Amino acid sequence: MTIFSPGSPHVNNSVTATAKVPEPARILHDDAEAIAVATALAEEFAPGAADRDRDRRLPFAELDLFSQSGLWGMTVPRVYGGAEVSYVTVAKVFSIIASADASIAQIAQNHISLLDIVRVDPDETRKGRYFQAALEGFRFGNALSEKGGKTIFDMQTRLLRQDGGFVVKGQKFYCTGALFAHIVPVYAIDEAGKGNLFLVPRDAPGLTVIDDWDGVGQRTTASGTVIVDNVAVTESQIVPSYLAFERPTVHGPVAQIIQAAIDLGIAQRAIKETAAFIRTKARPWVDSGRDHASEDVYSLEAIADLTIRLHAAEAVLEGGGELIDAGLLDETEETVANASIAVAEAKVLTTEISLLAGEKLFELGGSRSALAAYNFSHLWRDARTHTLHDPVRWKYHAIGNFYLNGVKPPRHSWL
Repeated sequence: MTIFSPGSPHVNNSVTATAKVPEPARILHDDAEAIAVATALAEEFAPGAADRDRDRRLPFAELDLFSQSGLWGMTVPRVYGGAEVSYVTVAKVFSIIASADASIAQIAQNHISLLDIVRVDPDETRKGRYFQAALEGFRFGNALSEKGGKTIFDMQTRLLRQDGGFVVKGQKFYCTGALFAHIVPVYAIDEAGKGNLFLVPRDAPGLTVIDDWDGVGQRTTASGTVIVDNVAVTESQIVPSYLAFERPTVHGPVAQIIQAAIDLGIAQRAIKETAAFIRTKARPWVDSGRDHASEDVYSLEAIADLTIRLHAAEAVLEGGGELIDAGLLDETEETVANASIAVAEAKVLTTEISLLAGEKLFELGGSRSALAAYNFSHLWRDARTHTLHDPVRWKYHAIGNFYLNGVKPPRHSWL
């Protein structure tokens, strides 16, 4: 792929990198390879996760390893040169990475979601170009959400016609991945009132990424502000994202299964740390009559409960992935609704187990587990922060309305 500088007049027909052009990424061949690669990366990422959180050390080196691994292109269709892994595998990959470092997993979240938006783009030239970019190791960030507005759908960023082209003007927040990206997709409303994504170079004139994220969790995602000040774009950079919702597509559950998988990974790590701490550092309670904390009858019960809930979440998440895969073969009102509801069920379970596991780590570990040296709090903080993306109480509403009244869920990225 030819790479042009941001100021080049040829940028209209190219994918443009930020300061560092990525080395050619690995090309994955199948699902098994994707899972093996994710497992190896998790072993690299896990040891430093707590320290990165404590020091808010942004994972630039780790992201280079991650995006060069081929996993950021794992969903690219085979006809475009990708592995086109199943969404069962996508969920497993994200849970594996999140169990090592949930911030690193979340940075890739919008990139994979974007590739499904590209899938529904009717422009084959544009589609092929961005799929190829993903295969070559280019990272897509996001500049989607905004702080203001009555609801998350009330967007002020606008696409305006100017001098035979277009300019985009607005301000975004929660822009996970933008600071680390080569390409930043900006969501804006066009003159017809439709939402589109405009893919612009990370260092395009007028695009400013500000590292001002100060959330209590997911501290190294750099999910801060992006200012879009009359950034010039052309039609070749515009992906009509509204098409993902004008007709039935599985994009909603695709976006959601990644979220749920990240929460699952946090829970997996928290339960693993809890068991290890009980075995090696926790003391038995004085009234238990036991020599080891691992023999405490109440700890045994709690670990059993956590494990059962975890296994239930894993199974329902896998089922959601299977229904997404089925929906991709035949996207109808029914198949999309079935996938959305199944993933919503998984999201309920992964949200609840991730929060519960983070809390139980301290309860079962005792006072010693609260020492700053362990920084176990980042697991609960990551879960609490990441699960705020979309409220579980509205998952219950959609699920109940579907099963009781036959009402299909709304089509958007949060269901």
